[in-house]
Parts: sequence; C-alpha cells; structure tokens
Amino acid sequence: MRIRRTLAAVALVAAAAPAAGTIAPAQAADHATAPATTTAVAVLTHTSPGGPNVSVGDVLAADLAAGTTANFSSSATGTTGIKCATSAFSATVLTNPTAQGVATESLNTQTFGSCTSNVIGVTGVQSITVNNLAYVNSVSDAAGYPVSLGPGTAGPVQTTVVLRTILGTITCVYRATGGLAGTTNNTGQTIGFGAQPLPKSSGPSTCFPVGYFTATYGPVRDVSVAGSPVVLVN
Repeated sequence: MRIRRTLAAVALVAAAAPAAGTIAPAQAADHATAPATTTAVAVLTHTSPGGPNVSVGDVLAADLAAGTTANFSSSATGTTGIKCATSAFSATVLTNPTAQGVATESLNTQTFGSCTSNVIGVTGVQSITVNNLAYVNSVSDAAGYPVSLGPGTAGPVQTTVVLRTILGTITCVYRATGGLAGTTNNTGQTIGFGAQPLPKSSGPSTCFPVGYFTATYGPVRDVSVAGSPVVLVN
C-alpha cells in the first residue's frame, strides 16, 4: 500500500509540472524584449569618432588651418610663387554610406584672399578664382583617409590667377584635368593638399609652367547642425 501511494504522488507531481525547458505563456511574455535598433556608423560623423552620422544634404565648411597659408608655387619644393593668408571652402554632402566606404560631396565654393607674390616682375595679386564649380569630391575611410577633388560636370579643376606686373595685368589659367588628391586627418579635423600640380593652360611666360597647390583646411565643420560640430572620418 505504501509503495502504491508513493508512486501515485510522484505521478501527480509530474503531471502538474511543465516540461523541462518550457516557459508558460505568461512567463514568456514577461521575458520578451523589443528588438534593438541601431544606426550603422557612416564614413562621416560629427562631434566625435563614431558619433552622429552626417546627413546627406548637410553643408561642410572650413577656413585655412590656423597659422597656415594656401600656396601656389613654381615647383613642388620651392618657395617662389603666391601665398594667400585666407582661403575657405564649402561643400554639400551627396552620399555618406556605412563605413568602410567612400562619401561624396559637391564642392560649391572655394575662395582665396590676402594673396602676395614673390615672383620677379609681379607687383601684386589681383585675384584668384576657382572655375568650373561644382566639383565632385570623394572622402574614403581607407588607410590614410584619401581625398580626391574634381573634376565636376562643368569641367576640369581650374584656377584663374590675375597678376599685376611692371608691364601691366596678366592672366594665368591653371588646369588639372585629372583633379587633385589630398588626405583628411581626425587630429584637428583637417583636409590637406600637398604640392598638387596644376599645369598652365594659358598665359604669358611670366606665369610659371606648373602651379603646385598646397593648403590645409580645418577644422572642417558641419554648419547645417546647431553649434557647427567638427566632422570626422570613420
């Protein structure tokens, strides 16, 4: 009798307990969680590395990095040519894909001012104008953070330099049909171009045969966002 009663009690307990590894519907509902939603980090973010993604359509802008000049030199390593104390650019973001990738921008404006020259026979710099805007730029987050500038739909990368000389005003046109190459740097949030060649397209002999462009801009800022935060490459 005792054995029969014990076996019956065990059977009742087993019938009442849920199968091992199962959860009653009410318990399952209690433990359910909503799927996590995350935004992938894009090539360009603002404020900090991996921060908020820069939106397509935002305008990025920068002046020359503090203490630097924009130079058009007669050789890649020389000091003869033109130096500009001020320069600035603005560009609109066209695409900003998930890192690792390449973001694209439209360079809308690039200006130069307070320029001087030490070229023999040149008494002053009247103007420097960037032609054929807008250019299409690309910014990659590959090693070295390479940048390419232009050309655009209006034509190749081209700059017109008007100089005052002892014999009158001359116009020098420089053109880089393949565009220019540069790099970005998250330290200081800069974009730089080092001795990029622009061969002379037209102008008298006073215009040197090739103008080598060197400039560093930064910090680059997203002026479409409140507070104009800095822009970084991821």
